[in-house]
Amino acid sequence: MNETLPAPDLAPVITAWFHENARDLPWRRDGFTAWGTLVSEFMLQQTPVARVIPRLEEWLTRWPTPAALAAVPASEAVRAWASLGYPRRALWLHAAAVQITERHGGEVPDDVDELLALTGIGDYTARAVAAFAYGHRHPVVDTNTRRVIARAVAGQGEPAPPSRTRDLEAMTALLPHDRREAAAFNAAIMELGAIVCTAKSPRCDVCPIRDACAWRAAGYPVYDGPKKAVQKKYEGSDRQVRGLIMAELRSTHRPVTNAEIETLWPNAAQRDRALAGLLSDGLAVASPTGGYLLPD
Repeated sequence: MNETLPAPDLAPVITAWFHENARDLPWRRDGFTAWGTLVSEFMLQQTPVARVIPRLEEWLTRWPTPAALAAVPASEAVRAWASLGYPRRALWLHAAAVQITERHGGEVPDDVDELLALTGIGDYTARAVAAFAYGHRHPVVDTNTRRVIARAVAGQGEPAPPSRTRDLEAMTALLPHDRREAAAFNAAIMELGAIVCTAKSPRCDVCPIRDACAWRAAGYPVYDGPKKAVQKKYEGSDRQVRGLIMAELRSTHRPVTNAEIETLWPNAAQRDRALAGLLSDGLAVASPTGGYLLPD
């Protein structure tokens, strides 16, 4: 049986595979802007790539700069978000665009701390923008990255629940020192997890590091460690009711009445809870004349 490669030696193999097999995605093309990278990262949170691409292109055509988005009401951002889900991301992105315009002269900052100071940007997004848009050397860790490291390095079938410190340390141990190589590897290991080392049906036969994978070498042991919380199903959930109300709000520029909202879902308590949540999150506002609107 082949011995596993030392962790630092995995990067050049995975990156070489990436250069030959990477999907042609808009945010990987030459000339793609830092603003486009930021928008794509907001959209890609919990949303499949295939759904993001057409919406991203529409968005950047309409609002090619932070200033362009900042110049319109937040309601337009929420309306344009449409079926991407988790519409709070649209509010946050609009707020971030305003902050970028006012604090940074309309240019997306390249510093992780400055990015973290923007609304809606967490550690992953800040590092992703700094690494992918500006080429800075930062470990960038998503679900796919964590799964590849868990299998190839730790010999586990799936990763333990996320831990910022542990996950960043594990990725840092693999990250090349050269900035360009580091940025390429961040993208490469994500891509490997997305299309080869997948959660349910890993394609080990075509994996470039199959002979160096600790999980494969150990005979694919079943993971028996702590598991992350399983998300509740969408059908019948408060999330579904929120989505129905949001769709109604996006469909018109006039206030949506209580009577109209009552027709959307039969369970009054769940309907009221969903509406209250939207009001609390700032995704809906009460109209002075009655009913509810998207935020200004």
